[in-house]
Amino acid sequence: MNSTVTTLQKTRPFLPVRLLNGCGALLGKTRIPPGRVRAVDLIETAKQRCGSDDFGKDDFFEALSRLLESCHNEAQLNLIGKIALRTNVLHTLCLRLEMERDRQLYPGIARQEIREPLLIIGLPRSGTTLLHILLAADPDHRSPLMWEVMTPSPPTLADEKRRIRRATRSCNYFSWLAPTFRHVHAMGAELPQECVRLMTPTFMSDQFDTMFHVPSYRAWFLRQDLRPAYEYHRRFLQHLQFMRPRRRWVLKAPTHMFAMPALLSVYPDALFVQAHRTPVETMASVSSLITILRSAFSNAVDPFTVCREAIQYWSETMEKFLQERDQLANERICDVDYEQIRRDPFSAIQQIYSHFGWSLSRETEQRMCVLTAKLTRKNHGNHRYDLSQFGFAPGEVFSAFAPYCERFGFSASDEGFRVRFRDSQFPKRAKLFDTVALAATNINSTE
Repeated sequence: MNSTVTTLQKTRPFLPVRLLNGCGALLGKTRIPPGRVRAVDLIETAKQRCGSDDFGKDDFFEALSRLLESCHNEAQLNLIGKIALRTNVLHTLCLRLEMERDRQLYPGIARQEIREPLLIIGLPRSGTTLLHILLAADPDHRSPLMWEVMTPSPPTLADEKRRIRRATRSCNYFSWLAPTFRHVHAMGAELPQECVRLMTPTFMSDQFDTMFHVPSYRAWFLRQDLRPAYEYHRRFLQHLQFMRPRRRWVLKAPTHMFAMPALLSVYPDALFVQAHRTPVETMASVSSLITILRSAFSNAVDPFTVCREAIQYWSETMEKFLQERDQLANERICDVDYEQIRRDPFSAIQQIYSHFGWSLSRETEQRMCVLTAKLTRKNHGNHRYDLSQFGFAPGEVFSAFAPYCERFGFSASDEGFRVRFRDSQFPKRAKLFDTVALAATNINSTE
């Protein structure tokens, strides 16, 4: 068995972070009562900070209150976690106020039409990030970028460089808090962002459950009709499209599989790409990601609980999705395999374009090749994980996903069902298209 140390075993905050959290723990043991973050207080602070009190349709108070209550009672946040929670919620409330003000100032935002968006889905850690990045390189395509999702106001190109620098600082700050996370997931101010961030202003988003251990909020969230969250998702896309329109939106979030009826009620003409990978690998990988992420905000993260919840959620989500998927016309969904994405991403791209009848230009191929070469040089693909760290055996995971595995041809004898794995977010240079050499020489003209 491979004895390589896993990324989770290497995860340890820098000394200043440990000292800061240690001071917070000492203060928590004093008789001074810890400050409790309340929805009404944060909402009032956001109103004063933005000079506005119009959040649009006021349908988020219960969700925010339940989130804060669960964080206080269950998440066991360290000092950094408490600061991050308050900062994140305040930023989100201000973002919502600013976007509503923009909607009044720029009536054209509400007139933006979102037609036939392409949504990349599949189990998490199935190569969806690379597909998203590459498809976004097509000049005809539009994906929400981190910097513009972080600061969508104003809905113009004003202060673009400043907003990009701000998002870059945010990435750097998080890398300081969680130094191994960059090996787990690609981060960058100008990289495409997952859809969960577009739903965050409703406070009904998987983002919070990924960051914090909030079982009561999670249980409530899973029972909700998510149509309001998808309606806000559409409002967010309208906001971004007003700034920079394109022919087609390319979006990504594995969690879309959980809420297909709500999604299709808002985007009835949506198209889908489903990426496929053995569930044993995906569950080990996503459990590692969540454990590392939550460890930045809590010193009491239980990897066993993380993995158990992941297996339960994703197996149930996949079983439900497969039934709903059968209601879609075959031409609306394209299947691609993780191994194909990893070894030869451009053949997967060609397959997607061919399936939907899109034209893949020579210029777009070159842009994608240059982008892949750049990502490969940054060497993000060093995420190593061990299923045994999370208390599960491969056979248990396989059994939980039996309907999915049977339908798409995964078996317990597959090479992927080892105990130790390594993610390859980006392919080796030897596997790139033959046009990389040509594209690299034209890098200035193709960016």
